[in-house]
Amino acid sequence: MPTYKSSSIKSKWRKTKWLLQQPQLRHYVPRTLLFTKTNLHMMLDDYKTVFFKPTDGSGGSNIIRIKRKTKGFQTQLNHTKNFYTTRKILLSKLSKHAGKRSYLLQKGIKLAKTKGRPFDIRVMVQKTNKGEWVSTGLFAKIGRQGKVATNYNQGGSIGYFKPTMRGAGYSTPDIQEREAQLKQLGVEVGYAFEDHNRGFRELGLDVAIDSKGRPWILEVNTRPQFYPLKNMSNRKLYRRMVDIGKQYGRSK
Repeated sequence: MPTYKSSSIKSKWRKTKWLLQQPQLRHYVPRTLLFTKTNLHMMLDDYKTVFFKPTDGSGGSNIIRIKRKTKGFQTQLNHTKNFYTTRKILLSKLSKHAGKRSYLLQKGIKLAKTKGRPFDIRVMVQKTNKGEWVSTGLFAKIGRQGKVATNYNQGGSIGYFKPTMRGAGYSTPDIQEREAQLKQLGVEVGYAFEDHNRGFRELGLDVAIDSKGRPWILEVNTRPQFYPLKNMSNRKLYRRMVDIGKQYGRSK
């Protein structure tokens, strides 16, 4: 088997800028700014919910949700909630939490829910040996009640795309249309990223579906994990991803 070979970029800010440079993709990106005092004030002025995310984070860790309340701001990290009465105090706490680590501020998207639980969609795209980007599968990351992130290692669960969408109230024709849209979006991101680095062989888009059905690219993972799929009753999707991944040395 060949050695695993696919480029990886940790900086969420760098990858976000790549998306924003593409006219056909930028409207899928929620407003995202680097964390600074000025940018925090701007985001809090414009949105009721803002996410505070490490630019080099993974697995949904260290993400803080900030909610603007009538008399202050509520933050939540994992299950822990705190309340701050002023922006000055909030800024101080966030700065202390960040330390020397770079963070992003992102507009909060109200996720659609399936059977009462929030979810987003992972769109897996892989490059074949023929040089073509292919969306090899969609699956849902269903959040655990009370958690900020939907990630598997944050207590979330993995779901099949179509049943998850049905649980959110979508009809079969709507699900088919959404599936085609997300797969095309994945392919477009693959080719867009390739303009910046030709070493990518796989990408994982985390796409939120808001309460009105609009898709938003929350981030693009350049070392996406899909191992939880092997624990599902139907392993067809997992096997397909692994089969293509073997072309560039991925085994699981």
